[in-house]
Amino acid sequence: MAKVASSSIGLHRPKPFHFRPNQTLHSVKPFNYQLNNLQKYQRIYCQTEPKTGDCCQPNSDPSESAVKEKSSIEPGAGAESSKAEVSPPSTGPEYPTRDFNRRVALVSVLAALGLFSSQRLDLGVSLKDITAAALPYEEALSNGKPTVVEFYADWCEVCRELAPDVYKVEQQYKDRVNFVMLNVDNTKWEQELDEFGVEGIPHFAFLDKDGNEEGNVVGRLPKQYLLENIDALAKGKESIPYSRAVGQYTSAESRKVHQISDPRSHG
Repeated sequence: MAKVASSSIGLHRPKPFHFRPNQTLHSVKPFNYQLNNLQKYQRIYCQTEPKTGDCCQPNSDPSESAVKEKSSIEPGAGAESSKAEVSPPSTGPEYPTRDFNRRVALVSVLAALGLFSSQRLDLGVSLKDITAAALPYEEALSNGKPTVVEFYADWCEVCRELAPDVYKVEQQYKDRVNFVMLNVDNTKWEQELDEFGVEGIPHFAFLDKDGNEEGNVVGRLPKQYLLENIDALAKGKESIPYSRAVGQYTSAESRKVHQISDPRSHG
């Protein structure tokens, strides 16, 4: 037969106290009672058995063991509370604020208005504006300056398209060069039309300071043609870079349909 243990408390050893992994401290109702019994049996056992391990430490604090038990029961409770208190920095994309969107919209509107205004300044220049600023033909031939004579018509599509470029060049050289506008619909300029051989419009004739023709440019051509010819006249050069150049133009024969007679007009 097996021998029964000789210990006087062999039959009174407490059953091991185990916690389930998901069991919390609040669900253990007799915790204080069992803890007291466990400490009581621990003292009796340490008196009868050899002192091994940490169970027989003379200065052990029951509260410390209780803290250890609590930490072993709830391993994830502290981590969850710390996560709730200190949230990690957000790494997601930052979306623009409403104030930022308003600033972008304001800048876009101002840019659109600036572009529209600059286009309106160019498109707002008409043949009538250039004609109003032009010198009378007779005065231009007598003031000792070189002269640019433009033959045009109000119904000429190419003339209207080139008006902004012509106006810019005139504003640049108006103090050194005369600018004259002659309307081909006006019968007053029949002689000049024949003299300069106007067959298409716009027709630009470049005259030196003595009234002699240096060359002519007809139709739609790059602005550089007009600019370089006028610059040569202003500097008193003997010749102009483009003495004969022809682009897309409107036939001067159409003037017979629109012909008018106005001897008082200088245009």
